[in-house]
Amino acid sequence: QVQLVESGGGLVQAGGPLRLSCAASGTIFSINVMGWYRQAPGKQRDLVASIASDGSTNYADSVKGRFTISRDNAKNTVFLQMNSLKPEDTAVYYCYIMNGLTRRNYWGQGTQVTVSS
Repeated sequence: QVQLVESGGGLVQAGGPLRLSCAASGTIFSINVMGWYRQAPGKQRDLVASIASDGSTNYADSVKGRFTISRDNAKNTVFLQMNSLKPEDTAVYYCYIMNGLTRRNYWGQGTQVTVSS
């Protein structure tokens, strides 16, 4: 089993920064993808950013140039640095890890990010 613990959400003014962290523990296959999805009220859960164990990254168009994803493989931790936040970034952010062998996803409990205008 894999457990994910997120931290760093909160309330921030538009234009400000926020940094999310997510630590994975348990049985983790060395080849994997970690990342973040978000879900606003009444909307579907969408990919924000992902980073593979080889360091390759993927971003949603809406966050390119503002968000940066990174990871510490030794600690199985992924980070999301969010800059120039906008009210439309308000959502619950979910961390995930995908096992590169089984393709199974594991999810964190979610952390609320609220951006005030």
